[in-house]
Amino acid sequence: MEPRFNGKTVLITGGGSGLGRAAALQVAKEGGKLSLVDLNNETLEESKQLIQTDVPEAEVLLITADVSKEEDVQAYVKKTIDTYGEINGFFNNAGVEGKQNLTEAYGSDEFRKVVDVNLNGVFYGMKYVLEVMKRQGAGTIVNTASVGGIRGVGNQSGYAASKHGVVGLTKNSGIEYGQYGVSVKAIAPGAF
Repeated sequence: MEPRFNGKTVLITGGGSGLGRAAALQVAKEGGKLSLVDLNNETLEESKQLIQTDVPEAEVLLITADVSKEEDVQAYVKKTIDTYGEINGFFNNAGVEGKQNLTEAYGSDEFRKVVDVNLNGVFYGMKYVLEVMKRQGAGTIVNTASVGGIRGVGNQSGYAASKHGVVGLTKNSGIEYGQYGVSVKAIAPGAF
């Protein structure tokens, strides 16, 4: 059986650690070309070394970017296209938990920061990758939501609000882009 990602380009945000790193390693093992995005260049390099230890022939492009900045998102999409010519899969995964506190004591700046990364960052990624995938006539996007995006978790106003937003955005875009051959889904992991 041919590997699932053989010859396909997969773009992963939050590729420097956690779910992003684990997904990148699996995609590489199954023949995919990787574009890894993270705010932390050191952890990106660690991901690349780990991947190439297991899969020496893996193609891994590293891009340091802040997903909460629209211009950074435009740049990582452009660099991926310039390097590989297409984006077949997009794991829109970068996120932050934020500080924990009761809603009345939750800082406005903290709320803004968490929403900027977890919701705005997902939106910007979808905005620019969907344009590419629509033009290609195919593609798959997987957004990282959370159990906290399906029900409240307590003491995490910014996180819960942002992840509920990711769920809504995913459902909305899934309806819009299916007709263009693009699948938009979300995963909702619990704490790990």
